[in-house]
Amino acid sequence: MSSLTQAGSSALLKHPSFLLFVLSRAFSRFSGQIAAVAVGWQIYDLTGSAFDLGMIGLVQFLPTALLVFVAGHAVDRYERKRVVQICLLVEALTALLLAWGAYTGSLTVLQIFVAMAVLGTAGAFESPAISALLPLVAPQGSLQRATAISSGVGQIATITGPALGGLAYAVAPALPYGLMVAFCLAGTLLMGAIRPTQPAVVRDAASPADLFAGVRFVRDNAAILGTISLDLFAVLLGGATALLPIYARDILQTGPLGLGILRAAPAVGALLMTAVLARHAIHRRVGMRMFQAVIVFGLATIVFAVSRSMALSVVALAIMGAADTVSVVIRFSLVQLATPDEMRGRVGAVNFLFINASNQLGQFESGLTAALFGAVPAAVLGGVGTVAIALLWMKLFPTLRNVERLE
Repeated sequence: MSSLTQAGSSALLKHPSFLLFVLSRAFSRFSGQIAAVAVGWQIYDLTGSAFDLGMIGLVQFLPTALLVFVAGHAVDRYERKRVVQICLLVEALTALLLAWGAYTGSLTVLQIFVAMAVLGTAGAFESPAISALLPLVAPQGSLQRATAISSGVGQIATITGPALGGLAYAVAPALPYGLMVAFCLAGTLLMGAIRPTQPAVVRDAASPADLFAGVRFVRDNAAILGTISLDLFAVLLGGATALLPIYARDILQTGPLGLGILRAAPAVGALLMTAVLARHAIHRRVGMRMFQAVIVFGLATIVFAVSRSMALSVVALAIMGAADTVSVVIRFSLVQLATPDEMRGRVGAVNFLFINASNQLGQFESGLTAALFGAVPAAVLGGVGTVAIALLWMKLFPTLRNVERLE
């Protein structure tokens, strides 16, 4: 085993392809977080509707649901870094059109929804491509640490991105979208310079059965099925961050910059937890640790829901981010280590549909619930539901609960 394989986080960051990968991912995350702040505030400013805030998540989710199998096959058939580059270029063009509409004052709610649908389509291809590419740029034996570092670098963007987006929107509504263009183009260039340490298995053709191979693989692996479905329902119910514009303006009575700080708070907690996991990998009882992290996430959501203090809200959101990071690192490592490379795109697409896209569907659920019952009851119900799902899944998936190590 090479010294790089045994090395810690500092040696990993000296590995050229891995460094380019995490930097490109950070720029992409910058763009996404800026978009979340700018679009959320602009929609709520235009309509004052919690339901419309939820619709942002729905219009991003629908392309994922429709394209999940096509995206997974494309990632397994074509060069993964090229797939990511094309997605980033589409996102840059979309952001450019949003910037022009905001600058001229002609941007409408419908146009914003269409733009978010396009971004959702790009994300449907980008996310499984990123997931499948990481094991090819991380030295053998270092996937858990590489996942933690990649998540941490992305969280740095998540911390500064929302605050930057809120500040930019306060200066001019078009400025956040201009920053998105710059970050997407930078990510495209960095991604193009990556030279994977391991070649991907390229497939020449596909049958209808091949398109659904990822679903069969997940269905037949109890631990992976439990992992994906747990996160699906936990995030679906615990999507309180979708209500942050309401909390920022109506409950905590802060402005766009305050909204950016609230959005950054989960990333602060996530970054701190990432620093711990990058140095101290989880070696024992990983299944139980994931369940415990989801329960902590739900309890912190309840605290945030009832808080009327900006400081307490920020702390609760930070704890949510830290707990979620534990779950993400375990989940990603478990899925990637259990999946052969030639299927990682299709399994990653299913994973994206049920986990990453559940953030968007959870945003819709939170907006709808808030429109019916109010923001605070909606967030409380989400936190309670998250804890209940974790306890139920511990009973339904004992194989996942009893996973001892990531090997």
